[in-house]
Amino acid sequence: MLEKIDLTKKMDKDIFDRRMKELEPKLGRLQRECRERKIPVMIVFEGYGASGKGAQIAALIHALDPRGFTVYPVKNETEEEKMHPYLWRFWTKLPEQGRIALYDSSWYRRVLNDRFDGKIGEAKVEEAFDSILSFERQLTDGGMVLLKFFLDIDKKEQKKRFKKLLDSEDTAWRVSRQDLERNEDFERYQEMNEEMILRTDTDYAPWNIIEAVDRRFATLKIYVLVVEALEQALRRAGAPAEEEEPVPLHTPSDASLQESTLSKVDLTLSMDKETYKKKLKKLQARLEELHGEVYRKRIPVVLGFEGWDAGGKGGAIKRLTERMDPRGYVVNPTASPNDIERAHHYLWRFWRAMPKAGHIAIFDRTWYGRVMVERIEGFCTTREWQRAYREINEMERDLAQEGAVVLKFWMQIDKDEQARRFKARQENPDKQWKITEEDWRNREKWEQYEEAVNEMLIRTSTSYAPWVIVEGNCKYYARIKVLQTVVDALEKRLKEES
Repeated sequence: MLEKIDLTKKMDKDIFDRRMKELEPKLGRLQRECRERKIPVMIVFEGYGASGKGAQIAALIHALDPRGFTVYPVKNETEEEKMHPYLWRFWTKLPEQGRIALYDSSWYRRVLNDRFDGKIGEAKVEEAFDSILSFERQLTDGGMVLLKFFLDIDKKEQKKRFKKLLDSEDTAWRVSRQDLERNEDFERYQEMNEEMILRTDTDYAPWNIIEAVDRRFATLKIYVLVVEALEQALRRAGAPAEEEEPVPLHTPSDASLQESTLSKVDLTLSMDKETYKKKLKKLQARLEELHGEVYRKRIPVVLGFEGWDAGGKGGAIKRLTERMDPRGYVVNPTASPNDIERAHHYLWRFWRAMPKAGHIAIFDRTWYGRVMVERIEGFCTTREWQRAYREINEMERDLAQEGAVVLKFWMQIDKDEQARRFKARQENPDKQWKITEEDWRNREKWEQYEEAVNEMLIRTSTSYAPWVIVEGNCKYYARIKVLQTVVDALEKRLKEES
């Protein structure tokens, strides 16, 4: 494919200057309009070494207000980045609404440089392609403008540019040994780039091939494509909102025909206090040991807690962490998103909190708010919460493929038990802060939440990130089940590692 590109194209200087005189102020205006409309933009520059990515980024930002963009040079992973899932460093670099992020190289390094250098096997390459496609689809579904440019030059041109750089002490550092190796084996590296383009050239994130031998031609083409993309995004933003098409019902309207997981839960399961104390002491001691082993083996652990209000999430998390080294875990309480979080993709704040290798992240409420409270309270559209099942499964798959143990707990109680706990909180001055008017209002929508929870459990319980339903009417039983489940999962994983 790439060998068919006509790299002889050139741009006359007079024509270039005339066109750029029009395009530069237009791009500046479009940046301001995108900021006003809160449209986030990501611009990716990939291509061969010495193809001019840095020069083209510099040319593009010349027309932009520097307060509204960030340039990310993506090189080899830092030690911190190596200890997180691969896409973590890119999720944490997403622009907020109204800003532009430009990437000199990107998430494609894994299927290009790392693959060529033999740093990852073909199985990891396949996983990376799947993750990249999911990542870009999630971003664009969420309103991101994503532009991808591949700067193309041939082997001869690249070798000439490398020589020019190496001839000067001031620029020789820009050519690495790996760059020269890729030039020597240009055809093999070209095949990898072609495969990357073919496999990730999608309707939601297409590739733009830039003939980069002539700098002026490349600059003008990039400007035109960016201007057209932003104009199109602004037209979409200004158009009347499309009415949502009727979507297939996820559950039958007849309640007797609906799939149900919660209805099978035995809430009579209980445990006496004496048994609870003995098991608690034993399991906490074992968890303390396992925490140390997980750290030494560099296994990340993600534990998510959801459940009814007063379902026992806090009590379970407290017993889970009591004997663990506080330097090795973080409990993330999830509240309504703040202004900064709302200005990003809804998964952004959770990706930022994912643990590095050997650490444990515990979430008191999670990303599943998208398919529960946001769905029921109308904080997102039907399309948004329906596609969230796929997006969440993909995120958890990425975590698992990067070695994380992922467990999700649903703390189940019945409506009468919840009422008893609400009343007890109201009567206890030390616990009154735990009960709010919103908790009482949510009880009025119990059936709606129950339907949403059943669907969530069925659609997002996977082999790599299972849901564990915890029978919670008896707090003692619930806490022990959570502890035992975590201990069993960590022991199983450590056994696989040995």
